[in-house]
Amino acid sequence: MDKGNRTTMEFIFIGFSVIPELQFFLFTTFLCIYNISMAAHMFLIVLYNLSSNLHTPMYFFLANFSFLEECYISTITPNMLKNLLSKHKTIPFLGCAVQMYCFLLLGSTECYLLAVMAYDRYNAICHPLLYNVIMSRNACVKLIVNSWLIGLMAAIIQTSLTFSLDYCGPNKINHFYCDVPPVMALACSDTRFNEIVTFIIVLCVAVGAFLSIIVSFARIIWTIIKHHSSAGVKKAFSTCTSHLIVVTIFYGSVSVMYLRPKTSYGTNMDKFLSLMYTVIAPLLNPFIYSLRNNDVKTAVKRLMKILQL
Repeated sequence: MDKGNRTTMEFIFIGFSVIPELQFFLFTTFLCIYNISMAAHMFLIVLYNLSSNLHTPMYFFLANFSFLEECYISTITPNMLKNLLSKHKTIPFLGCAVQMYCFLLLGSTECYLLAVMAYDRYNAICHPLLYNVIMSRNACVKLIVNSWLIGLMAAIIQTSLTFSLDYCGPNKINHFYCDVPPVMALACSDTRFNEIVTFIIVLCVAVGAFLSIIVSFARIIWTIIKHHSSAGVKKAFSTCTSHLIVVTIFYGSVSVMYLRPKTSYGTNMDKFLSLMYTVIAPLLNPFIYSLRNNDVKTAVKRLMKILQL
């Protein structure tokens, strides 16, 4: 790739081309996953808007989370599906920048939205009498907006730094989308400053949000122990277990992917780790949050009765 007019530059995705015999199988599998994910998240959004018993801060955040997840998977999966059936797995330089920006914006926002949802559970269980005051509609909207603003800043910084580097050598990205590590690995200029900034942003965004989640759940557990309430234990685990599972899947795979040295990037394991938080997690999340949730089950039953009339 010659250094010059960036509007004419292209990157080539290696993706899953190392296993050509599985291309159609992977396409069919990921297409099904994408359609199911989109339908499940859309169902939760519609259910929230149509069910008055779900008009609480917890489900307000869950509906926003579902919208975020739909945008998140739509940033990556459609292009990945196209490349699985295409001989020319290319993306323009500017197109790669746009995809990276959208992915970082949505991913960083999700980190803080998960923290906000944990904070909501903390207030519901530890401060039940003040819950409606603390988590007012205005407060909930501010928390959502602040999550998006943090994601916006993180995405602008990382994307601008990554694409300000010189790319004059190989143009094959050993990945299925434009992520920071595999794109930065192709740069022919010094990337040490970018690596430091990326590490700091990951610490501030992902690790910072994760620590706030840990603090929220630690306080929940301490409140339960202090009050020796079996009813409290049941309530806490019924409302928090699902969130803990989602947090573990998302943060576990993201941490392994980003909090390691540059020399370990570019392996096929990276692609499977990325699949966990870009494809698999968005598929599982709506089912994790709804299958064991009595409020959602009640809302579904009411909706079914209305549709039968």
